[in-house]
Amino acid sequence: MTTASRARGALYGLAIGDALGMPTQMLSRREIVERWGEFLTGFEPAPPGHPIAAGLPAGAVTDDTEQAVLLGRLLVQGHGAVAPRQLAQALVDWERDMAARGSLDLLGPSTKRAIAAVLSGVPAEQAGASGYTNGAAMRIAPVGIAVPLDLPESVIPSGPGSPPAGATRSSLSILVDQVVAASYVTHNTGVALAGAAAVAAAVSAGISGASVAQATMIATAAARLAAGRGHWVAGADVAARIEWAVGLVAGRDQAGAAGLIYTLVGTSLATQESVPAAFAVLAAMPDDPWQACLLAASLGGDCDTIAAMAGAVAGACHGLGAFPAGALAVIDAQGLGLTALADDLCALRA
Repeated sequence: MTTASRARGALYGLAIGDALGMPTQMLSRREIVERWGEFLTGFEPAPPGHPIAAGLPAGAVTDDTEQAVLLGRLLVQGHGAVAPRQLAQALVDWERDMAARGSLDLLGPSTKRAIAAVLSGVPAEQAGASGYTNGAAMRIAPVGIAVPLDLPESVIPSGPGSPPAGATRSSLSILVDQVVAASYVTHNTGVALAGAAAVAAAVSAGISGASVAQATMIATAAARLAAGRGHWVAGADVAARIEWAVGLVAGRDQAGAAGLIYTLVGTSLATQESVPAAFAVLAAMPDDPWQACLLAASLGGDCDTIAAMAGAVAGACHGLGAFPAGALAVIDAQGLGLTALADDLCALRA
């Protein structure tokens, strides 16, 4: 499996999870089961009267994918760097375009507050001081693709196409620095940065050849490192909750895992719920990215974001070929240019 396949898998996995969770987002688990059964089996249109996605056809993506693509393109244009005010303006322009299209899927609460602040002259370092929700984590996968990670020797794969033993790769602290730089204008709190760092580190580790379990271990290390960055807000420790959530579903079947994630881990917009929920999904379905996305999308709550994060990590670990060809075709029909973007981000990684 090539690095390119893993990078493409990360972006397509994000979009597939997002699109699967589009019609179920912000519904309860009970509502989902009553309408579609215990678990989704594929892409579905949003039901009439949906609070956010009403009218969207099966396979449509939401703000999770669109903001990740936006960030990825800014990273490519900036040769790996994104200026805070540039990101803020790009997000404002994106929301304006979404509103013009009649969409209700607009900026989240943390992002909206921070952008209004920075555009009114508040320093970027202060604008995101209260941002604790999962907006940074949902769009951070491109940073994980672009920034290589210095993995332990036990994790680095051997064989054709593997990184040479003396290859120069960035350390975990450098990856966290890049996560912070791409996030702090909207989410400059230890909780939000820890969640974003966990997702980015897992994606980067997967692209370097880590398994889902190994990527999760590295994600917790990144979350611990990032938790000390940014402003403090009250909230559970993200790294500890990832480890707890992963252990909670160990040995459970799909239905048992879904019930535990929904009732105990939580599926709200709070970073300390949704990010651990994504890693719990991966622990429950470590070998099948498509089924992991279906499980996440069936949870309820902010399940499009949970499925997007789980899909990005699973895609990085398993590569593009782990997803059904039909699902890839549905995403390609959105015209997002994910293959070219993944390749461009991979070029930054090199």
